[in-house]
Amino acid sequence: MSRTSKELHIPRGTAAQGPYAVDLGPERAGWTYSSLRVVELAAGGDHTFSTGDSEWIVLPLSGGCSVRTADADFQLLGRESVFASVSDFAYVPRDARVQIASGAGGRFALAGAKCERRLPARYGPAPEVPVEQRGSGTCARRVRNFASADAFACDRLIAVEVITPGGNWSSYPPHKHDEHRPGEEAELEEVYYFEIEGPGGYGYQRVSPSREGGADVLAEVRSGDAVLVPDGWHGPSIAQPGHAMYYLNVMAGPGETREWRIRFHPDHAEGYR
Repeated sequence: MSRTSKELHIPRGTAAQGPYAVDLGPERAGWTYSSLRVVELAAGGDHTFSTGDSEWIVLPLSGGCSVRTADADFQLLGRESVFASVSDFAYVPRDARVQIASGAGGRFALAGAKCERRLPARYGPAPEVPVEQRGSGTCARRVRNFASADAFACDRLIAVEVITPGGNWSSYPPHKHDEHRPGEEAELEEVYYFEIEGPGGYGYQRVSPSREGGADVLAEVRSGDAVLVPDGWHGPSIAQPGHAMYYLNVMAGPGETREWRIRFHPDHAEGYR
């Protein structure tokens, strides 16, 4: 049976649980590896969690924080908003106890992936984040490859941010990564988490089936929404004119090699990659 917009589009507030404004783990998503949480801290607030069998990146969406484990202590400067700048971040390994604390308060994404290896905790400086201008014309967008497969070492986790100017399309041409094809395509589960610049802003996200009974989504997305991509051709992501669109992509999968390999939809032009 096809997984549809009703199941795969997660409106703001519908995935809140406990201390998290968003809590999308494998059980909720119906898959095995990828997770996304968003925690909101008041001034002087803190949050402690166990990483369990997953590796995590703590990424400020707004505000700064400290990130402490038994073996590491990082100070994240953060940023005013996701539209303001790239942020620094912290990687924390599986089987650890982590405390996040914020003097001024803020919102913090936890991007996670179930993994096998326990890598050391590390700090990711904002100036070292590769920023890529992708596409052209009305398909131009800016990709912040803070934890792409070739930019920052993780066991399974891949995570990037994308800023799409108002009126533009991104995640275009539609592409997929739901099969293991050595050297051509990697199998990856993916979460899109959205924020839209300015009051009342919105965008649209499309996921179309790549197989019989596959994911089929056409959703109007607003700040705080998420879309799950277990399979299928995903894209375009469309930003409302006058309102830039941000999304955080969190990916992980079963492959022996951590890599982002995709196939573009054969029916769409390839000049806008």
